[in-house]
Amino acid sequence: MKTAQAPFPAAESRPPKKWKFSDVLAERSVHERWEKVRQYFFLRESTYDMTNRCNIRCDGCYYYEGEKQFALENRDPEAWRQLMRAEKTRGITYVVLAGAEPSLVPELLQVCYEEMPLGSIASNGFKGIPASVGYKIHISVWGNDDTSLRIRKAKHLLLKQIENYRQDPRAVFVYTFTRENIDEARVVVETLAMQGCKTTFNVFSAPVGYRGPLRHDRESLLRTRKVMLTLLSAFPEQVLFSPYNAVAHTHPLGLHALYACSYPRMNPSTDLGLGRSFRQYRADLTWDRNIACCVPDTDCEDCRHYAAGSAVVTARLFRHAASPDTFRAWLDYIETYLAVWVMGYEKGGHLCPELVAPPGFSLNSDGRT
Repeated sequence: MKTAQAPFPAAESRPPKKWKFSDVLAERSVHERWEKVRQYFFLRESTYDMTNRCNIRCDGCYYYEGEKQFALENRDPEAWRQLMRAEKTRGITYVVLAGAEPSLVPELLQVCYEEMPLGSIASNGFKGIPASVGYKIHISVWGNDDTSLRIRKAKHLLLKQIENYRQDPRAVFVYTFTRENIDEARVVVETLAMQGCKTTFNVFSAPVGYRGPLRHDRESLLRTRKVMLTLLSAFPEQVLFSPYNAVAHTHPLGLHALYACSYPRMNPSTDLGLGRSFRQYRADLTWDRNIACCVPDTDCEDCRHYAAGSAVVTARLFRHAASPDTFRAWLDYIETYLAVWVMGYEKGGHLCPELVAPPGFSLNSDGRT
């Protein structure tokens, strides 16, 4: 396990210049990384609530907001098989299986995997998912065991998660930074790293109407960024993240304000991209374009969710290709996304170790540059 102490400095300011894409790609390492990641541009996602049941109940849970929690479960494996086949027909190549808690319906997960072999599962990790389901598994971590007991009503949850998924190549532990658990991250990530577990980071994004203690403010976002960068330096082989990920997800402005959200809920266009293809299915296999979102019932102004960023930030190729710095940072972000979401993808080193602002914005300002 390597350690490093070097900080991530801010990039030096440069006079504005119009760059040709061929010039941006001129550096060999950048061109090679571009060729590596572009092989995955065929990925086209939709999300699916597998069940409305859960074996724990968390403060600030996205699922138990809005109407989706009241959908009647469709537990018929054949119905799910037909849905997956129909999704392939309309061009979906990647599924995100969520819930409430999808580990409670392993037979449905198996059917989905048999029909659509690329995907991921969002799980609390309390119950193991059979090895025959070869998706990436994102295991939500909201702090140490004391915090899990208080917020998630689950005893020794981290220990249980590690027991279920220690050195499982499918598993990525997703540490969600709230306003309250920033100082716990170091011990948790170190514990996971000692057990051979990969970790990535999420930022708590408040559900609609939530005003509780987990919601971030400007100060807590900056503290979160600092801790993310420190942990990325300390555990470079265990933490799947990049400096630009830290900037994008801890900026005072949310993802929609910075990048313009691509999901149908905030995007009226049906001409291309997620606006045309993305659906968010409830547990009864229905969907509604007007509320279709990566993480439904999130307050869009406050959305900094890692799953949303995997589509929203990556969709902004042309903005980031305006300069070598932002393009390198964007490639690092793409690499993080692929390493977290795609089985077998290995993340390379950072092309841009400096802190680069989102195109058109400064690092810490609510206003545009």
